[in-house]
Amino acid sequence: MSLNRNEKAAVIEGVSAQAAKSQTLAMAEYRGLTVENLNKLRVDARSKGVYLHVLKNTLARRAVAGTPFEVASESMVGPLIYGFSEDAVAAAKVIADFAKSNDKLVIKAGAYAGKVLDVNGVKALAAIPSKEVLLSQIAGLLKSPVQRTAAVLAALAEKKGGGAEAAAPAEAAAA
Repeated sequence: MSLNRNEKAAVIEGVSAQAAKSQTLAMAEYRGLTVENLNKLRVDARSKGVYLHVLKNTLARRAVAGTPFEVASESMVGPLIYGFSEDAVAAAKVIADFAKSNDKLVIKAGAYAGKVLDVNGVKALAAIPSKEVLLSQIAGLLKSPVQRTAAVLAALAEKKGGGAEAAAPAEAAAA
């Protein structure tokens, strides 16, 4: 189905708005995927905050013109699905994870921080843990020294005769 000029302008405007607030672009060739598989991919992407869209490459090039994703314009060839995400790794992770379970989806390229990513770059970006995982790892690292100190203090108190419980009768006897 062909779009008229106004519809094309609306698509470009919508994708440009999404690109303006995104950090990452991941592109994959979807040739051979069934509608059911594409719908699964879209549902997964939507749940992770990824804007996923099948676009004509000329419209995609116009939409990313003037954005940090313009560097990927040369890679916009063939039937591609475009994934934009505000989270630095979400788009790459959604596409890479789906490509692992479905060989019909082929990662082509991406862009992050004004640099073009090849297939390995997109996979490397996808391998980075999510923001939530990184935050929990940092919290665990911060909690670890406190736990160790508490364990050492408890062991010392136990070794000296029970800690505060043993000190209370001794103070009462001295009075």
